[in-house]
This record gives sequence, structure tokens and C-alpha cells, in this order.
Amino acid sequence: MKELEENLLQHKIKPTAMRLLVLEYLLDHEIAVSLTDLYRDFVKSDRTTIYRTLKAFEDNGLVHSIDDGTGVPKYALCETGCKCEIERDLHLHFHCRKCGETKCLYSYKIPEIVLPPNHQAEEANLVVKGVCSQCSG
Repeated sequence: MKELEENLLQHKIKPTAMRLLVLEYLLDHEIAVSLTDLYRDFVKSDRTTIYRTLKAFEDNGLVHSIDDGTGVPKYALCETGCKCEIERDLHLHFHCRKCGETKCLYSYKIPEIVLPPNHQAEEANLVVKGVCSQCSG
């Protein structure tokens, strides 16, 4: 539990019971999770508290949100040292059409995106859709 608290403090997030539980949950899952996933698994919690926890994590660079085309944002832990900067931290995401899981492919970096003059990127997301190794076998 001490490691989890230190992780939150490093991201300037005050450790609370819910934040520690959500961080532990995210560390235990290798896939991106939705607010609904968390709400379903934390039956004694309210949706607003979980949402605010995810928002605090995202605002402080602990997680990033993924638009995988399902209409429901998913959240995944950022890599160590990630600043969620478009110039250096973009990686691929994979969404399986069969099982519905979305995961970060951290070792597949997106090359620098050069935009036309007077254009400034605010967000970028690249999702590859197909069938994962679990579902294709």
C-alpha cells in the first residue's frame, strides 16, 4: 500500500482510500477500463467518486483516456516518465472487435506528427481494430 501512496504523491495526487483502490485496480488490469467497468467492480462506490478519481488521475498524468470508437472512454495507466505530450508520448492502442478489450501498445510509438503551419494539436489517438491473440486462436 505504501508503494501505491508514493505513486499517487509523485503525481501530486492526495492518497485517499478510493484513489488507492482505483490505482490498485488499474495496476492489476493490463487492459484499458471504462468508468462502467470500475463502477461494476466497486459495488459500494458511487459513480461520481470514481469519475472524479479518474479525472484527477488524468489531470495529473497518471492515466490517459482512449477513444477506441465504442463511444465509451477507456482509461489506462501512463508509462513511467510519460507527460502525455503529443510530441513524445504517443503510442498505438489495440481494440479487439470480438472481446471488446482495448490495450495500450507502448512499444509501438507513433512518429512525430507534423501539421501545416498555424495548426496546433491538442489531442491525438491511434487505435488499431481487429482480433486479439486471445480471440484469434
